[in-house]
Amino acid sequence: MKFEEIQEFKKDLKSLLRKYRTLREDLEVVKQILEIMPDARPPFSFRIDHLGITSCVIKVKKIACKSLKGSGVNSGLRLVYAYFKEEGRIVLVEIYHKGDKEVEGRGRILKYFS
Repeated sequence: MKFEEIQEFKKDLKSLLRKYRTLREDLEVVKQILEIMPDARPPFSFRIDHLGITSCVIKVKKIACKSLKGSGVNSGLRLVYAYFKEEGRIVLVEIYHKGDKEVEGRGRILKYFS
């Protein structure tokens, strides 16, 4: 599986790394899981529908973060990615904490995949 990051994702990650120092290694664990099972797996992740695009966009809502000890997968971190099965490619679109932002940026998703 090939992983790519859009520029806005890199900015999101850089910003969150100030607060959550282990996030980069936590994200590597998520990538390892996505290599094996990239499709949506409720309740941990689900497909974002009603975007009007053909790309498969998935939101992971349960990410374990070592910086948030005691919270396990209920860390509040969210990851949005586009999965291209035929190409064996995942594009990381957005990462955020649910306390900072309520929902994913649909405008960003549409900008890159419509």
